Amino acid sequence: MVELENEDNKNLSPVPGPASAGEELDTADKSLSEALRISFIILKVIMIVLIVLFLASGFKTVGSGEQAIVLRFGKIKGVGENRLLDPGAHWILPYPIDEIVKIPVKTKVNLAINSFWYFQTREDMLSEAPPRIRPGMGLRPLLDGYCLSRSEKDTETAAGSDGSDYNIVHTKWQLTYQIDDPERFFQSMYVRDITPGDDYFEVITGQDGVMPLLQNLFEDAVVTAMVNYSTVELFGGETNEEAVDEVISSRNRIPTHVQRLVQEKLDEIDSGIEVESVQLTKSEPPPHTREAFKASTVASQTSQTVITQGKTYAANTLNEAAGPVAEKLFAALHDETVDEPTMKLLWSDLGGTAREKMADAQAYKTRVVETAKANADYLQRLLPEYKLRPKLVVQKIYLDAMKRIFANAEETYVVQSVEGAKGGEIRVRLNRDPLLKPKKKEERTTQATR
Repeated sequence: MVELENEDNKNLSPVPGPASAGEELDTADKSLSEALRISFIILKVIMIVLIVLFLASGFKTVGSGEQAIVLRFGKIKGVGENRLLDPGAHWILPYPIDEIVKIPVKTKVNLAINSFWYFQTREDMLSEAPPRIRPGMGLRPLLDGYCLSRSEKDTETAAGSDGSDYNIVHTKWQLTYQIDDPERFFQSMYVRDITPGDDYFEVITGQDGVMPLLQNLFEDAVVTAMVNYSTVELFGGETNEEAVDEVISSRNRIPTHVQRLVQEKLDEIDSGIEVESVQLTKSEPPPHTREAFKASTVASQTSQTVITQGKTYAANTLNEAAGPVAEKLFAALHDETVDEPTMKLLWSDLGGTAREKMADAQAYKTRVVETAKANADYLQRLLPEYKLRPKLVVQKIYLDAMKRIFANAEETYVVQSVEGAKGGEIRVRLNRDPLLKPKKKEERTTQATR
């Protein structure tokens, strides 16, 4: 019985006492301490990772066509050339201490300016045919864009003061620009704040960037420049080669003028933008006046052609008539204040046909005088003989004269009068010998060769 009781006592659990409770508390403290230690280790690792990631976020890459500006608390960092970061990898203090602004400096941007073009529907834009002209169609200022050009070619006179009028012209343009000074661009130009997911290039060149400013400056430059050029210089025609050349040169000169005006405005505001080129892509008169405008342009060109031809003909005629001194001599002949020495000097410089005529007249004068002298000498020598035998001398003179007269006659007919015939009539049949003229011509040629 005693053994059974002992065995039963062994199977029974001991009753917890004060010592057992202390051991359980030590185990819980150890577990809590171990958990806290592991948590602190994990927290340190997370903090180190966050610090590394924070510092790594300062590594920035600048593209090949970009330059960057570093802002430290909103102010540009660096001095001189160090204010700009070139293409490549760079490290800056992470945001919000430093902030990098990348600006595309070598990218050329094309901006189409259609503010001066007439209104077109989507179907009209897609169609290549000329716009449809509706009855009563005219300019619609609230819908159609346009600019003004001079109708006269004389641009030195103030607009309208010489009675000239303006013409309405529809034009399309293209502006090509790039940012050449990122610092001035950033300081002077307004660009809205960049939000995550935005492309900075699209923002600065779009409606929230410089596009509205460039459009306004360009429109102002076009309005200022176009009034200095005529519609003939803009359109011209195919009927006048000189007018076509003038149109070509003017279509190059007008965009250059507009480019200069736009660049001056951009430089005044320190924009940091450089205008690469300006192109006049299209120019037309108002659609409802196209045919009338063509007819007017052709008439104007024809008029200018006729005037030019008349001036050229007058200059050539004067030059052929009197040489380079023709205009001066012509003016001197109509100027009573010109003295005689000046006139003689001008006459001495006379050339062209007038000089030939004067030389011929002088030669004719000399020839007439010499002939008269020779005849006088001949008659003077013949006078004594005439006093002795007047009939014989007169007959001799007559025969000599007849000989000279008939020397070049190809055929000679001599009709002898008949004495005693009263009321008689002599009829002679005059038939030309066709072989006589060639024979005499051959005889003269033979004598000349001898």
